[in-house]
Amino acid sequence: MLLAAVLLIFAPATPALAAPASGGGHFVAREITVEGHAYRYQVFIPAASATQPLPLVLFLHGSGERGDDGIKPTEAGVGPWLKQNMDSFPALVVFPQVPENEEWRGRNARMALAVLDSAREEFHADPKRIYLTGLSMGGYGSWELALTRPDQFAALVPICGALLAPREERAGLLVDQVAGSADPYTATVIRLRHVPTWIFHGALDDLVPTHDDRALAAASTRLGAGFRYTEYPDTNHNAWDPTYRNPAMWTWLFAQRLP
Repeated sequence: MLLAAVLLIFAPATPALAAPASGGGHFVAREITVEGHAYRYQVFIPAASATQPLPLVLFLHGSGERGDDGIKPTEAGVGPWLKQNMDSFPALVVFPQVPENEEWRGRNARMALAVLDSAREEFHADPKRIYLTGLSMGGYGSWELALTRPDQFAALVPICGALLAPREERAGLLVDQVAGSADPYTATVIRLRHVPTWIFHGALDDLVPTHDDRALAAASTRLGAGFRYTEYPDTNHNAWDPTYRNPAMWTWLFAQRLP
């Protein structure tokens, strides 16, 4: 009986059980073990009761939200926007978390994809409407995951990210999938040319300079890939707040779907 009680406590909730009586948008906590390491993460469940599978947004946080509490990733980027629009946001949002002093590479990239798979299955997300976005370090992670699974995501929104290390003290901040390429920008565009992509960056960014995103935009133009690129002329590193509060970005994002 004790074993049964323990199993019941830790069994993942179904979408129906996860929704509160009020039906309002809310967050639920989850945990996953990947390669022997336990990771906490959050899932936002929208207010609307779905008669069809819901779209899902995978959000990758920046350096300041690393840790093991599972909460910090909801405190910058998409999270604050969701908290202001709890009852109108139409999609599931998944928030994995990288441990302190680590990047969205190797095991952490695999962890993010495992979290995505688990949430997609548990909450019955629409496999044709899986979206990927991230800011700063998470912008790097967005490229890493998209290049790892180039056929899974219906659209990609990397914000103030890049492919190569931005400065010497963050030598480990890079995208493994193309870091060894002679031309990582062309290699990235060729592999993701079929994925609708909208890149955002601040022109005054002194933490992750615009060089790589401009090079990706140029490669997209040269190859006819159709990547969008928006550069905010008066913005430093925080390009995520104006991006996530822009209704046009969300309208564009949710209009994309896999064939």
